[in-house]
Amino acid sequence: MTSLLDTISEIEQSAIGELKSASDQSALEAWHIRYLGRKGKLTQVLRSLAGVANLDERRAGGQRANVAKERLEAAYSEQRSQIEEQRLSSVIAGERLDVTLPGIAVPRGRLHPVTQTMRDVLAAFVSMGFQVAEGPEIEWDHYNFEALRIPAEHPARDMWDTLWIDYEQDGRRPMLMRTHTSPNQIRIMEKTRPPVRVVVPGKCYRFEATDPTHEWMMQQVEGLAVDDGISMADLKGSLTDFARRIFGPERRTAFRCDYFPFVEPGMEMRIDCFICRGEGRLEDGRPCRTCHQTGWIEILGAGMVHPEILENVGYDSGRYTGFAFGLGIERIALLRYGIEDIRHLYANDLRFLEQF
Repeated sequence: MTSLLDTISEIEQSAIGELKSASDQSALEAWHIRYLGRKGKLTQVLRSLAGVANLDERRAGGQRANVAKERLEAAYSEQRSQIEEQRLSSVIAGERLDVTLPGIAVPRGRLHPVTQTMRDVLAAFVSMGFQVAEGPEIEWDHYNFEALRIPAEHPARDMWDTLWIDYEQDGRRPMLMRTHTSPNQIRIMEKTRPPVRVVVPGKCYRFEATDPTHEWMMQQVEGLAVDDGISMADLKGSLTDFARRIFGPERRTAFRCDYFPFVEPGMEMRIDCFICRGEGRLEDGRPCRTCHQTGWIEILGAGMVHPEILENVGYDSGRYTGFAFGLGIERIALLRYGIEDIRHLYANDLRFLEQF
């Protein structure tokens, strides 16, 4: 009897000692098989009890063996939990995210040079008190031409290669893709009483071949100011301030007469070439390609609003005067960034766009 109980105690003590040294899952499973498996040491003792003749000894041995088995099972479960916790701690420590380190930079897009130029142009005029207004890209002949003193037979229509919409009314096509943003002058004045100060951004369309300086679609900004006593000095001062905001405070401006049907007098505005500084030649003596050796670069057309246009929208031309101007955003972008071909702007070539 004593020998059997001693054997069970020795197996239990030996198993507990070995279990403490099991440091991983494989060692733990080997221990379980060695002591508690089908052929394990304690299992063999339990099976041998069937051969004990004395009933009291068999009962006492069975109770002691079952107690030992429960203790070993409990110790096994606890050791397995500790090993799993250690494993998880090791994994977490190895894969821990250090939130104090800089994150992975997410590539960000950037504004297209035309978009950036448009924003800068509008911001320059808004800072002078102008408001931004928009109009439709599909326009009526009345607003695009007739209300701007360009009737059907007027030769000035040859200045615009118009894209007409396939829509007929009374035997004629009165609808088109606007060729400039000037039609919104009329729309705004029809709905607004002076004072008026607006800039109109938007796309314009012309049926013309593309080349380094022309595209069939362009972005344009039209400006209009109408009030008591507006003069040519106001026009020149506003546009000079605009040019210096966009091209630098040292810019010089010049104006010379030009023809536009909706202004009288009309003019074009030029700035001194910022490449050759108005000299027409570079420092090494080579001709300046930017200004074509003239020293000046044309950037927009402008003039005083024709009195007939003011009368047609119900303004008193004896009291009110105004000025208008129009500029192509792509042209301004070409000059600002030194781009030689307007077609690069809309080619969607990332090698080009990533330079800005």
